[in-house]
Formats: sequence, C-alpha cells, structure tokens
Amino acid sequence: MDKGEGCLLWDTDGNEYLDATGGLWLAQIGHGRREIGEALSKQASRLEYFTSFWDFTNSSILKLIPTLLELVPNHITDFVFTSGGSESTEAAIKTARYYWYKKGQPEKNWILSRRNAYHGAAYGGGCASGFEADNFGLGPLVPHFRHLTPPHTYRSWLFEGQDPVDFCIAELERAIDEIGEEHIAAFIGEPLLGVGGMVTPPEGYWPKLEAVLRQHNILLIQDEVVTGFGRTGSWFACQRYGVQPDIITVAKGITSGYMPMGAAMMRKEIADTVREGVGFPVGYTYSGHPLAATAAAVNLGIIKDEGLVERANTIGDYLAAGLHAALDDLPVVGEVRHAGMAFGIELVKDKQTREPLEPQAAIADEILDEFHVVVRCTNPTIIVMSPPLILSEAQADRITEAVSTVVGRFRPDGSYEK
Repeated sequence: MDKGEGCLLWDTDGNEYLDATGGLWLAQIGHGRREIGEALSKQASRLEYFTSFWDFTNSSILKLIPTLLELVPNHITDFVFTSGGSESTEAAIKTARYYWYKKGQPEKNWILSRRNAYHGAAYGGGCASGFEADNFGLGPLVPHFRHLTPPHTYRSWLFEGQDPVDFCIAELERAIDEIGEEHIAAFIGEPLLGVGGMVTPPEGYWPKLEAVLRQHNILLIQDEVVTGFGRTGSWFACQRYGVQPDIITVAKGITSGYMPMGAAMMRKEIADTVREGVGFPVGYTYSGHPLAATAAAVNLGIIKDEGLVERANTIGDYLAAGLHAALDDLPVVGEVRHAGMAFGIELVKDKQTREPLEPQAAIADEILDEFHVVVRCTNPTIIVMSPPLILSEAQADRITEAVSTVVGRFRPDGSYEK
C-alpha cells in the first residue's frame, strides 16, 4: 500500500481499495488525518525522544494522561506505556505475578486463559493465547498457563448439552479447585474473541466469571487491544459487558495506528504495590514515546469530538442489518454477529450440524481481487471485519455487496461457482 485517506487505500500501482479491517483491527479515525501528521511534525522538531526510565518522563505523556483518565473506567488510575499489544500483555502478566510476589504470595503465579484466544506474539502472551499453532516448534513454553473453553455459543458441541455460561463457569471453578486459588494470579481474556472469530459473549458471562474470580482472590486482566477506544460502541468493552477488570491492556485504537503505542492500565492498589521499594520491573525503550503520546492525544480528541464511539453503534448497526439481509439465507452462512464495528461471519457446511465449511477458494483473496475490499478470515472460515469508525453508509453497502456476492458462490461441499 502507498496511500490512505478515510476508509480508502491505494497501492503502488494506483488501485483503490476499501479497508474493511482497519489494517489489523484499528484505524478508528481512518487514514490520512492531517491533524496527526502536523502534530507529529511539530513534536518531532521539539523533542523526538527521551527515555521514560529513572526520574524522567516527557511533556507529551503529561498531556496525554489527563485525557486517558477522562475516558478509562473510573477505577483505573495508573498506566504502564508500551509499544503495542504484545508488550502490553507481557506487562500485564508480569504485573499480576509480581503483585502477588510483593503481597507475600510468590507461589500465586498461574494464569488462566481460554482456547481460541489471542494475546499477542511475544513469549508470555503467546503462551496465554489459546492457539496451538502459534507455539508450534518453539520448544519449552512458559509454565503455569491453563486454557479453558471459550464462550463460542454457536459451536454448541463445546458445552456438552449444557447452557454455555453455566458450563464455562463450572469449568472455571473446577480449574480453580484443581490448581488451587492460592496458586492462581490472574485470568486473562478478550471481552470478545477477536482472532477467534469476533465471538461476542453470551449475556451474563462476564459478570458471573468476574464474581467467581473475586470470590477466589484472582485478578482479572481484560485484553482490550482490539476492543478498546470505541470498537464495540463503548470506550471500552468492559463497560459494555458490565465488569471492572483489575488490569486492562490496550494498543491499536489508542493512536488509530498513527504511531506504535500501547499500555497496561490498572487499579491504584496494584500499581502502588508493584512499584513499592525497588520499583516496577517492567519497561521498554519506547515506553511513553513523545511522538506516540502526541498521536494518541490527537487521535483520542478526534474520536471524542467527532462522536465516533456513538457512530460505531449507528454505522455498525447499519452494516449489520445489510449483512443479515444479504447473508442469513445463504446455505453456507451459519451466523452473522457484531458488536459496534466488530463483525464475524461464520461459514458452515450444514446449518443444522454447524460443521465449519472447508472452502476450495481463498475467501478473503476473492473479495480483495474482485471487489477491492479488504477483509480477513480466521479459524479459518470465519470472515472478520473491523472497518474504521468513520465508515459511510455507501461504503458499508459496498462491503455487503462484496462479501455477499463471493460467499453466495460457495456451496456446502466447499466448491466455488464463480
């Protein structure tokens, strides 16, 4: 790609594309915003970089923090800045384990996670992620991770005929009994499963899970790298689903991708505990980078001033309605789901058995080549989309036409009739 403007991209040959993934699930404000380019140029000529270690910070971070404090859930007070989502996950896992160490419980170091969850490509986050392929061939992995069943309600066979929420909560309680609450530091989970297929949780799942963790003195880490900053129609998905995590990881939407940045955000008591004495043992060369902080401040101002969190709901509902109308009756479409501007389309061989489709053509490639619309497939036959929050209705219609035309050519046996 060579150029971007709004929801559109142009490659080096001048071909235009509609970005329906926001790159890798970000670009909340769209591409090519001059306000950010101008702010970055001004900041780079003033202070391009200095460390945030020891006694140092910088004026860009000091300007960003009040903005963040206005937007994050009220119980969140402290931030560890990173260069992206993977680093944020590493910081969160280290924080949880170190917190219990400082509380005099060093044996409290297990991390609970879920299958088909994604928490980054670094070593600790990769072990928290629930995809075996991501860790294939890497040798010994970080110990003390346990993966539980995801609340993917459409795949009903996961729950042995039980209510999905009841099954998941009972499984969690069994895992705590087996490992021992005195050994478990935290549970980490995406509010909705991103790479797992934009799987939205069933009603009551998160409040019930949080209640069990509180009962057993286990921290809750919510990975909002994908969902934070308006993606699901609220500033943070934990607000949408009614929970108060102890630690929240973010990246992507904090700058809309204009600069690499992330953070692990946490309650004051956790922050005070881990930095007491020798100080917090997590930091990165680019933590609190002045240019990234500048981009974040301008980006968050745009999201707020232009009402893009609210727009994620209105344009998200519009796109969802179009997708349902065009896709629900197709023989290979099992489920269309969304939350704000996060979409998942699950393709199946049979609507009754819900067995995943095995296509004989690359779905995302077909949509890209013929319609110049960028989508992504995961799992591997779930189409996922996360367009910029500034998407227009005409562009939403273009996405619906592209996806429905290509999906409509598939047959339940996986053959493709163009």
